Order: sequence, then structure tokens, then C-alpha cells
Amino acid sequence: MVESRAVQFAETARSLSNRARSLGLDAPIFRSPPRRLGVSRTLRRRPDGQPVVAISIRGRPWAAVVSDLIEGVLVVNSLVGADLVRARDDLWQHCAESIELAA
Repeated sequence: MVESRAVQFAETARSLSNRARSLGLDAPIFRSPPRRLGVSRTLRRRPDGQPVVAISIRGRPWAAVVSDLIEGVLVVNSLVGADLVRARDDLWQHCAESIELAA
């Protein structure tokens, strides 16, 4: 049975957040869809400072959704240079190993 996009999104966000934390990075709260219409991804902060990355999943290729999840982690952590490249590569490798991108 094929799982729903919402379940796939939740599982991917959870897995990616766990990997980010294992790398010493902060993991944002992920949600879907964004409150703003017509955008694929938004970033906001709750009053307590916790970052929230909202991603549109409907009608988009799964790889684009995963890319937005990864970029959300990178932006929240304000990574630059070699740290950015290493983290992005690691998170993509994690996704490629544990999450099917061709859904």
C-alpha cells in the first residue's frame, strides 16, 4: 500500500530532524502547508524563538519537498562555506539512504 504524502512528509521530517541533531544542528519544527498562499516554503519563528519551516507538498515532486526540508535545516542554522556544504551533503546522503525520493 502506498502511504500518503502527509505521512511520508512527517516521517521524512522526523528522520531528517534526528539526523540534524546528531550533527549538532538545531532542527526546526516542520509543518505543511505554508500559511501564505502561492509559496513553496516559508520560515517564521514562534514567540518562544523556535523556528518553523512550512513546506507545500501538494502537486510538487517529492525531491523538491525533500530539498526544502534540507534547506530549512541549513537556513535555520545559518550555515555558510564548508560547514554548509558538509551539512548539506550529509543530509542528502541520509535522505538517499533512508528515504525513497521517487515517491
